[in-house]
Parts: sequence; structure tokens; C-alpha cells
Amino acid sequence: MKKFDLVITKGTIVTASDIFQADLAIQGDKIAAIGPSLAPFGNRLMDAGGKYLFPGGIDVHTHLDMPSGGIVTSDDFYTGTVAAACGGTTTIIDFANQSPGESLEETVDIWHRKAEGKAVIDYSFHITVCDMRDSVFNEIPDMIRRGYPSFKLFTTYDGLRVEDGVLIRALKQTREHGGIVCVHAENHHMIQYLVKELLTEGKTAPQYHALSRPALAEQEAVARVIRLGQLVEAPIYIVHLSSREALGEISRARREGLPVMAETCPQYLLLSDKYYLEPDFQGAKYVMSPPLRPWESQEELWKGIAGGAIQVVATDHCPYNYKGQKDLGREAFNRIPNGSPGIEARMSLIYNYGINEQIIDLCKYVEITATNPAKIFGLYPQKGTLGVGSDADIIIFDPNLEKTISKDLLHERVDYTPYQGMEVKGYPVATIARGELIVEEGRFIGKQGRGNFLRRSHPVVL
Repeated sequence: MKKFDLVITKGTIVTASDIFQADLAIQGDKIAAIGPSLAPFGNRLMDAGGKYLFPGGIDVHTHLDMPSGGIVTSDDFYTGTVAAACGGTTTIIDFANQSPGESLEETVDIWHRKAEGKAVIDYSFHITVCDMRDSVFNEIPDMIRRGYPSFKLFTTYDGLRVEDGVLIRALKQTREHGGIVCVHAENHHMIQYLVKELLTEGKTAPQYHALSRPALAEQEAVARVIRLGQLVEAPIYIVHLSSREALGEISRARREGLPVMAETCPQYLLLSDKYYLEPDFQGAKYVMSPPLRPWESQEELWKGIAGGAIQVVATDHCPYNYKGQKDLGREAFNRIPNGSPGIEARMSLIYNYGINEQIIDLCKYVEITATNPAKIFGLYPQKGTLGVGSDADIIIFDPNLEKTISKDLLHERVDYTPYQGMEVKGYPVATIARGELIVEEGRFIGKQGRGNFLRRSHPVVL
């Protein structure tokens, strides 16, 4: 019998449906066999005794090398994907943002140039559409056929938001051609009104960012987008759900049988609006949209994950340095760049606060960090599971390894982490991407540019 390139022995394999102890064999870039006593058939062996084998994490919400308001996010496709790999993520889907006057083809070409030769893990792109001219609208079917089946639209932000009529047309067009629309849902006019009122009153500090974007604004927009989708029988994917009020709209729609899905992010599960009160403008580190909510929302979001109303935990990794970027908004909260880092810590944070706190089980953990993202966005079963024939994207995860999250521990190219000082039990000790060991004991040992672009198939509604 021909020997396998690598056999990982004695590990506990975890998928979205099963937990069992077995050896796992890799040939080339694929999983070739799973079963007992495969060690004699391996050219190389890795001992995973006492550790879990998880599918490589899939982060479907990142913003690498993204220009906005005259600045650019601090991680590019090299530093950002190295950080992702060190944290156990082996695939990302980044948002390719259309500029005014650009075609969608021009947009993805720009993002390909950003990623090629830099990404160390596999990647794909959603297309963010802000200039929905008829010619752009007519590009959507071709972009879906070419492997870009997901599009992001905003209901807020000047220069990005689309009117409801445009959103309806986009929902219908994507449904008819097998795509899906992801929506950043907040009520633009509520936010504009509150920002003006707060600034007029001289309220400029970071804490007023949260007050200018209340849960009501998210709830209203989520409810409206759901009904627009219902009108044209189109699936909806709500990005970065942050509040229990908006979750209520998602849960109600799913009980009605509507094809509505949602993601949330670690920041909304673990941080609260109290962080905006940190002194000396430190609260600016947590300025993101939607903003952090009161603690009461966190329990409901965790329940939403456990109960299936929320299908995915992504990061919305949008890193801006505190010095030189975040501090551009010292004079007014609405000038603080919106976004924070998180691409590296996601897998360990969700394990510690989900598994160790007994909110979710191991299968649910794999489901929300790998399998559901792969299914929803057209990558399954190539990605998102440990099965024969799937890509050999594997995390070897030590459930007993304790770490304290800090800027110095992480590989993200940003001068802070919002999770500074958080203690976790459970951390990746090795990351294998398409059969290649690229991270070992927290050190990246792979090659720059080894990541492949992934053309995706039609999304699946869960």
C-alpha cells in the first residue's frame, strides 16, 4: 500500500455532527483516510493525543487592505492571513468594496491584486456594491457564474447605502441567479438625526458613538430588510448582528419559515458598551458599527447561537491603529474610524466562552466557526469539515492550553487588541492548510502567497 504523506494519530476528531477518536491521513492537499491504526501507513506522523482535530476555521467577514476615508486598514493580505492562520482560521472571505464609477469586474480585479502573492491561506471575496447603476446591476448574474455569489449592501453610511427600491431589485436579481445578499442593517435617518443632536450638544466623546446608533436603529433596519426579502422571496444574510432586539426580528422571521440567516461576532458576545467609557480616549478602540451593546444583549446572542437563530460567528476584522488612525476622531466621535481587530483570537475566544462555559457543545462550535460558513457561502464540502476528499484544513487544538490574550501574543498588525487581558483555556497548537503545516506552537512557518483564490458555488440557506 502506498504510504500517506502525513498521518495525524490519536486525536479526537470533531465535526458538526460527530465526535470520535481516529487517525487522519493526508495525501497531497486532501484528507485521504480517517480510521483506526493508520500510523503504519504514514511517511510522517503527528501525535495529537489529548487534543482535538477541528476543521480549519472559516472567517466570512474580514476587511484587509481596505481604504476608507483616506486611511487603510492596518492588516494587508499577508499580515492578516498570518494572524488568521495562527489563530486556527484557514479560509477567509474578504469584502471587495466597489468605488463609485467602478464596474464589479474592476472591483474584484483590484482585490485580486491586493491578495495575490500575499495571502497565506485560501480566500474568496464578497462584492460590496455601493454604486448600483443599471450596468452594474446587469453584471450580477455573470459575477455569480464566475464564483462570486455573495454581495453586500448597506442601509446606512453616506456614499455606501442603497435605497429600498435598489435593495429589492438586488435581492430579486441574486435570487434568480443563485446568489445571496448580505446586509449591514441600521436605520440611516435615525443615526443621522442622533449624531447631529449629540454633536450640537457638545457630546463628542467615544461613548456617544453607541448612543448615536441605538439597538432600535438596528432592529428597524433588520425588520425592514427581512420584509423586503420576503416580498421577492429572496434569502437574506444579516452581517454582524449585535443586539437582542435585532435578534428578535431574526428569530421571528425564521419561525415564519423565511430564508433569513445571521452572523454575530466575538465582540458582541464578550464586550459591552461600558468599554466606551475607558479614560483618555481609549474608548475609541471599541468604536465599530453596529456598536457594542449593554451586557444584557450578550446572553440573548449566545442563546441565539445555541438555538440556531444565529448560524455563524465571524469577526468583522477591520483593524485600525489607535495611534494615527483611531485618534483622528478626538474632536468628534463620528470621525473615529469604525472597526476593530479580531481575526486571530476568534477560535479560542468562542471555545473558551462557549464550550468552557457550557453554552454550546463541540459540534455546535465547529458548526458556527467552519461548517455553516462553508455551506452558506458555497464552499462545502471542500471546506468546513473533516471528511475524505475535503481539503486538509485542520486545527490541532489543545483544550488544556491556557493563554492570556494580548497585543504581544497576537500577530495582527495593529497596536492594540480589544480582548487585552482575557484569559482563555483552549488554543490551537498547529494549523494545517491544504495539507501543509503552516503554524506550529504559535509560529507561522508557511510561505507568503501560498493561499489560493476560491471560486464559490451557490449559497445554501440553513
